[in-house]
Amino acid sequence: MIKTISFANTEIRFSDNGTGTAVVLLHGYLESLQIWNGFADILERRFRVICPDLPGHGKSGIIGEVHTMEKLAESVLAVLNHCGIDKCFIAGHSMGGYSGLAFMELNPERLLGICLFHSHPFPDTRQTMQNRCREIVLVRQGRKELISKINIPKAFAPQNAELLKSELEKAKEIAISTPDEGIIACLNGMMARPSREDLLAETEIPVMLIAGKHDNYIPFDDIARKIRLPEGACFVTLENSGHIGFVEEPEKSAEEISGFVISNS
Repeated sequence: MIKTISFANTEIRFSDNGTGTAVVLLHGYLESLQIWNGFADILERRFRVICPDLPGHGKSGIIGEVHTMEKLAESVLAVLNHCGIDKCFIAGHSMGGYSGLAFMELNPERLLGICLFHSHPFPDTRQTMQNRCREIVLVRQGRKELISKINIPKAFAPQNAELLKSELEKAKEIAISTPDEGIIACLNGMMARPSREDLLAETEIPVMLIAGKHDNYIPFDDIARKIRLPEGACFVTLENSGHIGFVEEPEKSAEEISGFVISNS
């Protein structure tokens, strides 16, 4: 069921399906709640699954020139309050993981656990910031289709780009439909985000990290070497995935998240 709520003088769209423990799926940059189609259906067999369009993406509104990860987290809290959900699990993909960590910092009492899905707690590197600035220029030039053409195929492992061609094209369509102002606001927000390395390493909230062995955006060897996870955290490797494992290996990903939710409920 698709719903909308008022937030920061605009609207937030979200889906709300299933029953049981609440699992909130937070999409990444150039995505929307539609990116979870199919994957969310698997989780809905066991859980209540909430999928918001984060501000500036999908059908949710734009709230300023900079969408900080904290502001995205506030929109998630507003959805939870509207739905009467006291505690939940968050699984955040890429940018969704950044906003999930901001949520954990601001509202730890509302979390039963967090899954970083092809995501991490580190701030942008200088190179990443330069890439984001180039994308802002392209958007302002009316060339966001070029961003979609480059970024979306790169999200898939090389062996999956052809095998999952229809899913890749759907992801491109979602990316192209993202409002220009929303893209720029979220790029600005990601560049502004602080390190949350210590927050993640020291939290007592259950943590899972899912990494793709062929991730072109977050190299597997880098994340495995650099990440500091709290005691008892789960590190899951998707052997046949790039940066979008819930599309590339949906059953495996859903099984891991389901086990994480059940064991920590």
